[in-house]
Amino acid sequence: MGKITALLILLLTHPSEFRTLVQFYLYHEQKRDITAKQEHPTSGWDRSSMRRCWEFLDMTSRSFAAVIKELEGDLARTICIYYLVLRGLDTIEDDMTIPDEIKQPILRSFHEKTVTPGWTFSDNGPNEKDRQLLVEYDIVVEEVNRLAPQYKNIIIDICQKMEIGMADYTHKAATTGTVYLETVAEYDLYCHYVAGLVGEGLTRIWAASGREASWLCEQMELANSMGLLLQKTNIIRDFREDVEQRRFFWPREIWAKYGFEEMKDMYEKGDAEHAMWIQSGMIVDALRHACDSLDYLRLLKNQSVFVFCAVPACMAMATLALCFMNPEMFQRNIKIRKAQAADLIMRSTNAREVALIFREYARKIHAKAKPQDPNFLRISVMCGKIEQWCEQNYPSFVILERNRVTYNPSDKRTEVVKMEEKRTEATKNPPSGPDMLPWELATYIVGAFTLVIGLSALVGYAVLKVYGE
Repeated sequence: MGKITALLILLLTHPSEFRTLVQFYLYHEQKRDITAKQEHPTSGWDRSSMRRCWEFLDMTSRSFAAVIKELEGDLARTICIYYLVLRGLDTIEDDMTIPDEIKQPILRSFHEKTVTPGWTFSDNGPNEKDRQLLVEYDIVVEEVNRLAPQYKNIIIDICQKMEIGMADYTHKAATTGTVYLETVAEYDLYCHYVAGLVGEGLTRIWAASGREASWLCEQMELANSMGLLLQKTNIIRDFREDVEQRRFFWPREIWAKYGFEEMKDMYEKGDAEHAMWIQSGMIVDALRHACDSLDYLRLLKNQSVFVFCAVPACMAMATLALCFMNPEMFQRNIKIRKAQAADLIMRSTNAREVALIFREYARKIHAKAKPQDPNFLRISVMCGKIEQWCEQNYPSFVILERNRVTYNPSDKRTEVVKMEEKRTEATKNPPSGPDMLPWELATYIVGAFTLVIGLSALVGYAVLKVYGE
């Protein structure tokens, strides 16, 4: 009943959003049903342990759960387990109630515990939202050990790399009392450990599955940028929640220069203008990874893999646009509206449309930028780079219709394209007529040669006549 009431209110207050949600529920078809009997061999739904893993996925991340379940074949189950392993590791790292002397050995050996049958962990604080995952972690271990060796090895390798970085940062905070990241470089390294490595693991899994090219594993810089875009967006959006739980991820290099001594000062001191400038600095930093993310998405050929990567990236751009110059972000967690998320899911089906989505939100960010902001020029440059990327790869004067490609007649580039088409056509069809016989061609050549010789003789005679006299 409450859902119906909410929809009626939405119809009255935001009719366009109501229409989008109706279109989504009516026309957006689920690509696969992991509970269907024919899907059991790849989804594992016929096993109680895997069913519980799917339940944990729904509990820990509703947004990722939907796109994970639509991956083809055994990729859905593999990525589900991959996500739960890293979520378990992250839950231990984030729990500030666990003493460092207990946390360190668990973090640094988590990859071993992930393959140790029967291992569980119940020492998380009572308010840790994902503690139940670790209480029942033995079922995750069971499913990890069921994975194909090529997938299992990748997951364990990424887990081992990530746990080292997490353990180093938590140990530094516990032993030195330094709870802040100092520089942007340190911030990038932290985001690499917690998100860039996730992108690396996903890329290796795509290639190992055979659904993407093996050379995709050579593009780890682009995969890292994809992870950093998503992670930095979450860090910006979750500012208030993180500060209240004493998790400080914004680098001091960006915010300390405006006179703040603690991150909480940004909402306690009432200096909204400088807080907005700091926020814009963080968003500029996140936008550094937008073009690399678009490059990465262009390399993906499998549709389910593409959608899995494209939907979170588009939502990240929408979230950055929502947060930019929005003082509400310092007061509470803000999220894009459901209708907006539904629209992005329906549109994120190909690389061109995703590029247009990036450009759309880059323009919204640029439109809200203020000249007095010290980051104004950098914001303009970053948004301009996204525009340039889109124009270079998907020119705006090209109009895609259902069965043909046309060009915008008011754009000067159309004339250039038409000239090139005529030149190409002329090369394919030379002016010599297709019905001309060889003897006719020979006659024309002999006649032209005779004419040239005659003219040369006449000129020679005229010269001799003039100079001979």
